[in-house]
Amino acid sequence: MSTTGITSWNVDLADIGAIYPFAGYEVLMVAVGVVAWLAWHRWCHRWEKDYHDKVIVEYNKRQQQSSDVDG
Repeated sequence: MSTTGITSWNVDLADIGAIYPFAGYEVLMVAVGVVAWLAWHRWCHRWEKDYHDKVIVEYNKRQQQSSDVDG
C-alpha cells in the first residue's frame, strides 16, 4: 500500500521532493518546541520552589514544636 505514488526507490529523490510530512514547517516546529521546552522549565522551577518552600515551613514547624517540648 503506497500513499505517495512512489513505486520504486530507484529514483533521484531530488526529483520527487519532500518525503516527510509538514515539509517547510521545520523552523516553525523548532521554534514551537523551544518555547514549549522553556515554558516547561519555568513551570518546573516554580513548582519545585513552591514545593520546597512548603517542606521548609513544615520542617521549621516541627523544629519549633520539638524545641517547645524540650524546653
